[in-house]
This record gives sequence, C-alpha cells and structure tokens, in this order.
Amino acid sequence: MNNYEYEVGDIVKLKKKHPCGSQEWEILRTGADFRLKCMGCGHMIMVARTLVEKNTRGLRKP
Repeated sequence: MNNYEYEVGDIVKLKKKHPCGSQEWEILRTGADFRLKCMGCGHMIMVARTLVEKNTRGLRKP
C-alpha cells in the first residue's frame, strides 16, 4: 500500500485517465471520502478513500 500523506491542495496522479485525458486530480476535501477536481476539465467527484489510496500512482505537493 502507498504511504502517501494526503492533504487538501495536493495533486494526485491516478491509474486511469479521466475521459478528458487528464490523470491528475486536485484534492479539495479529505476524510472517509475525497472530493477531487480534475486538473484537465475541472469536473468534481467524490471518491472513497480506499479507491484513491489503491489507484494513486503519484502525489505532488503544491
């Protein structure tokens, strides 16, 4: 499992691409669920923490 420390404002690179072509998401909210905003098109989603942890391929601090 990844040993990333997730914080609001971080940019995560996920395994699968969003339909707009971007793999990077900005974390807007943390907790049991994450609110993520696509860095390509701005679409926002809520995703379970376990899915984000499982599919993270990189983490960039602002």
